[in-house]
Parts: sequence; structure tokens; C-alpha cells
Amino acid sequence: MSYTAIAVLCVPLAVVLDRWVARTRLTSSGDWWAAYAIIVFFQLLTNGWLTGRGIVQYSGDAIIGSGDRAFIGDGRLFFAPVEDLGFGFGLVLASCVAWTWLGGRRTAVAGRGDEYRQGQPRG
Repeated sequence: MSYTAIAVLCVPLAVVLDRWVARTRLTSSGDWWAAYAIIVFFQLLTNGWLTGRGIVQYSGDAIIGSGDRAFIGDGRLFFAPVEDLGFGFGLVLASCVAWTWLGGRRTAVAGRGDEYRQGQPRG
């Protein structure tokens, strides 16, 4: 399976996980999108540095465009393949969904109410 195919699958799978499987609905929140904007900025900065310097290289057969490095164009954005955005989105969202879902389960299992989640433990 190519990197492009994996990236295209990651986005809808992560959204399905968020909306209907775990029901965390993070993508319904403005806080999520604000945090994700910060993450994308640093993702592009880091990916651009790694791919622009040739530290990480991609085969032209696995990505959109050729394997040649370009700042923008030829399937690249700041040197990194555009697939990195979809793949990164899926990974970050799935990680946040797992974190939120597991945190909610732990709170429910411990028998703590809303006052605990707001940073005020019962006692």
C-alpha cells in the first residue's frame, strides 16, 4: 500500500473514530481546531526541515508527485509530501481521541465526578 493510500485512509478513519466509535467529538470543538493549527505549523516546520535537507526521503512511486525535492509544488508543501498532512491529521486525532476516551473511562471507573475533571479533587 502506498503512502498516499494510507494518508487518504487515515483522515476518514480518524474522524469515524472520533465521531461514532469513541464519541469524543473532538473535531466539533473550536479548541481542537485551534490546537491542531499549532500542531500543523510545527509539523510543516519539522517535516520541511527533515525533507528539505534530505534527512528523510520519499520514493516517487509511493507519493503524489516525483521523488524530487521541491519547496512547493510537485506534490510537496514546504518540501514535505502533501500526504504528510493527512497522515499527521489522522495520527494526531486518533491519539487525542484515545487520550480523551481513556481519561473519561478512568474518571468514571474511579467514581469521580465533574469536580475532579475541573481540577478540584473530592476530599
